[in-house]
Formats: sequence, C-alpha cells, structure tokens
Amino acid sequence: MTDKLQIAIVGAGIGGLAAALALRARGLNVTVFEQAHSPHEVGAGISIQPNAARLLMRIGLRDRIENIGTRSVGLSLWTSRGEPVPTPPASADSPSYHVHRVELLDMLNDAQAAGAVRFGHHCTGIRETDRGVGLAFANGVTADADIVIGADGIHSIVQREVGLTTNPTSEGIMAYRGLIRSERLSWAKDLRGLKMWMGSRRSFLCFPVARGRLINMVAFVPSDLESEETWTAPGDLKALAAEYIGWDAPVLETIGALDETFRWGVYDRAPLPYWSTARTTLLGDAAHAMVPHFGQGAGQAIEDGFALAVLLENAKPADVPARLKAYEKLRLGHTSRVQAASREAGRFYRSENEDVSERNRRMGKWMSAAGWIFPYDVEQEAAALL
Repeated sequence: MTDKLQIAIVGAGIGGLAAALALRARGLNVTVFEQAHSPHEVGAGISIQPNAARLLMRIGLRDRIENIGTRSVGLSLWTSRGEPVPTPPASADSPSYHVHRVELLDMLNDAQAAGAVRFGHHCTGIRETDRGVGLAFANGVTADADIVIGADGIHSIVQREVGLTTNPTSEGIMAYRGLIRSERLSWAKDLRGLKMWMGSRRSFLCFPVARGRLINMVAFVPSDLESEETWTAPGDLKALAAEYIGWDAPVLETIGALDETFRWGVYDRAPLPYWSTARTTLLGDAAHAMVPHFGQGAGQAIEDGFALAVLLENAKPADVPARLKAYEKLRLGHTSRVQAASREAGRFYRSENEDVSERNRRMGKWMSAAGWIFPYDVEQEAAALL
C-alpha cells in the first residue's frame, strides 16, 4: 500500500455515496462496491434535515440539492380530527429539504468521480491483516484496501465480519407508504413542509417531493404481525383505509387517491457495543439502524461519512486504528442518543388521547432533541479530536 490511504466502501446507498464524496473532497482514494448491477432504488420520499444538508452543501452540492428538493417550511401537527397542535417555527437559517429517494441517489451517483462506484460486486467476506484488508466478492473479484467501511445496511455483511450481530425487536408498528401526484389532492396544493396528524396509537405524515410534483405519504398503525423490513412489500389499501375511519378529511382523501401502497415492519435495535476493528468500521444502518420517527436515518449516515473524512485526512496507515476508534467514540454515543430520541418522537406522535400533561412531557422531549440534533456540526466535533 502507498502512504495515501486506499478506502473501500461496501454499499452504494445514501451513506456510502455521501461518505465517498466527503472522503474524496479531502484528497482520499475511495472505491465503492455495490451488489446491485445498476443504480436502483424504490420510490419513496425522505427528509434531509439541517445537520446533513449543511454538510452536503460544503462539498459543492447546494445547487444539486436545490434542483431536486423542496425546501421545507417545517412541521405542522394536527390531531386526528383536524385540530392544530402548536409547534415552533422552522429556522430559515438552517434549511431542510424533502427529496425523492431515487433522485437523491441519482444526484450522489452523478457527483462521483469516474469509476469510483463498481456495481455488481456483492461482498462475501473481508480478511483483515496488520497491513490492510482484503475483500472478496461473489463474482470472483478480490480487492485490497487500507480501510473498509461497511455501509451495507441492516443486513450488513461487514457488520457480521467484524463479529457483530443485531437483534431487531418489533416496535409493534406497521408503516404504509405511497406517492400521489399533488394535483390529485385538493388540500395539498401549497404544501411545503411536513404535515402530520397525531392519533391514538397511529400517525399519518405527508410531505412534498420531486419539487412538489408528488406527495409522499407515510402511515404508522399498530400491528402484532411479524413484517418484513423492506419498503417493497405490497400493502392492502382497504386495510389501510380501515385504520383511519373518522380521521380528518385530508387523511381520508389522501388514502383514497392512492393507486398502491407498500408496507414495512418498524423494528428497533439497541446500540452496538462497538463499530470498529483496527482497519474496518461501519456507518449508517449497518452501525445504528433507527426507527424513522425523527427522519434522521439518512442524516446520521451522512454525518458518519463526514466524520470519517475529517479524521482520516492526512492519516498514515499506521494511524488508522486510532483514528477509527476516535470515530467510533465520537459517533456511537451521539447516534445512540438519536436512536433514543427517534423512539420517543414516535411515542409522542401517537399520543393524541394520552393525559395532557404526559403528552406535553413527550412534546418537550421532542422539541429538546431537535435543539441538539439539527445544529450539530459533526466536522467541528471530529476536528476537535485531532
């Protein structure tokens, strides 16, 4: 190996691609290995909140984000009967964006250096030595690197290879998602932020993507069924509608406008005891999968990649073990707090009929978490460790 670090990232999702861009922006050599044979994502909307949006803008992606995203005006909360729940205004100084997941992945892929992403490479194992890491792929290809970063999601091969396992537990919630053309919804003509209806053991969320052309819907309902952790399992529109009988008219109109819906089981995970060995580490869902109620899954994965970029810039091969441990120490504690805040947010959103004082307590914790998650500057925190 040369003194200039060679970094292999396993997984070309949001976290892996963002990490590749952040690392390359600091002069590091990066190759991303992805098992899919071509870029492919399911149709869904996600939010890129201020803590992550700022990072992407720092590496020159501001115009690209503005071109694909809808700048959010914040979150409005409503009861299931359509009564407003007071919420603080969004900050104009730290914008967040609603984006179509497919368009975000395309944007991150298009920004990569030529040949940086290699599709059709399903990692089957890694072998770490004192000098580096060897990777093996199902297509017979092998590769060597100074560092391997596992960005390969909840079913991570790299996580397994460093001796870790997770034990997902059902949250008792089934989520339905769908996309509707905005002109089909009379109430959504001027929707620019997230609109959520809070119910008893249920919530219903809508926000615009694709520059307002589509409305992304996510509905969370109680369930005692074991469900797949996938976004592509078909859902039953009649079953979805039955969960929201008597709710506010826009909720019923939105469900009625769906041509199809997909469902997934919401599972929680305890923080892992560690992420890193001497030359291998994890990021994103492979390190800290979390329930979706704070919309921070993608944001925390992006933060991981930028933290690694700061800590690995100008590092020599001999520095790698200490730098990866510094990354783990910085990120494991923070993401564990975000995981807990995401759990608490979900409970708040489904607390319509709880005692008022209990609901106010949950709202206070939710507002407090936003106050430390959104302003967090991971690059600044990582630089303080050097």
